[in-house]
Amino acid sequence: MKTIAVTGSEGFIGSHLVDALVTRGYRVRALVQYNSFSSRGWLAQLSADTMSSVDVVFGDVRDGGQMLHYVDGVDAVLHLAALIAIPYSYVAPASYLTTNAGGTLNVLEAVRAHGTPRLVHTSTSEVYGTALTVPIHESHPLQAQSPYSASKIAADKLVESYHLSFGVPAVTLRPFNTYGPRQSARAVIPTVITQIAAGARQIQLGASTPTRDFNFVADTVDAFVAVLEASDDVLGSTFNAGSGRETSVGDSVRLIAEVMEADVEIVTDEARVRPADSEVQRLLADASELHAATGWKPQHRLEDGLALTARWFSSPHNLAQYQTDIYHV
Repeated sequence: MKTIAVTGSEGFIGSHLVDALVTRGYRVRALVQYNSFSSRGWLAQLSADTMSSVDVVFGDVRDGGQMLHYVDGVDAVLHLAALIAIPYSYVAPASYLTTNAGGTLNVLEAVRAHGTPRLVHTSTSEVYGTALTVPIHESHPLQAQSPYSASKIAADKLVESYHLSFGVPAVTLRPFNTYGPRQSARAVIPTVITQIAAGARQIQLGASTPTRDFNFVADTVDAFVAVLEASDDVLGSTFNAGSGRETSVGDSVRLIAEVMEADVEIVTDEARVRPADSEVQRLLADASELHAATGWKPQHRLEDGLALTARWFSSPHNLAQYQTDIYHV
């Protein structure tokens, strides 16, 4: 049984990934950001049977010494830990640099020191900024339109440099907009679903015209597993994971309303609107490189994924874990 280290394991995508890895027969060393409540985040949602194959480690990717200890003896590292909320990056940009770039540097040093066979680094479609050409290929220019995207570009480039300079066996996965059960209400799809599920019919949003390439979380998780299990030919590469379908924020609201059988009105909340030059207006993935290298392709249509997501959020137990009447930065 191989042991896979997953940073950011308690988060939205991370918890789904841990579940999938255990299902595939791996043991997981799950890094959970230290907190005084000993909260395991969304890992608490996983079954006792699944968690019997998970070793939870409380810590922080910003601590290089701890990362050296954490990575020791694992067969691969899936590095997901990051600060991801774009609006908060306007408020506290230094924390994004220390966590997203500095934390990645610490993971790279640990992987390098121990000769770990593989590192899968998590990027984001936000590094592309507003699409200059579509669909967006991995060769598209990188544009730092927010402190968040700048910190992720820095992390991506550190991974690239460690592969070229030291031969670190790293591959970068660049998921486009992932959604699904357990996602933070700071993202648009859970923001809309939780408002409707709580009874609201005037939906508070920021800009509704930007387009996104939405991907159900199970498909994103499959992309991580595909890259993890691919041959060494993928090392040094960056891969987009996206559906190749472009949907505006406004149209996604209408699709959600149809799924939830609700008649809604979109109301612009200026507090949710990004600075004009910082807003990414258009994202549409070209995932042909990932498909060619691993055979991966998404299995869920947007409508089907939205139905599954709405069903999860509409459960009173799950909805109770969200504050639906405030703006989550």
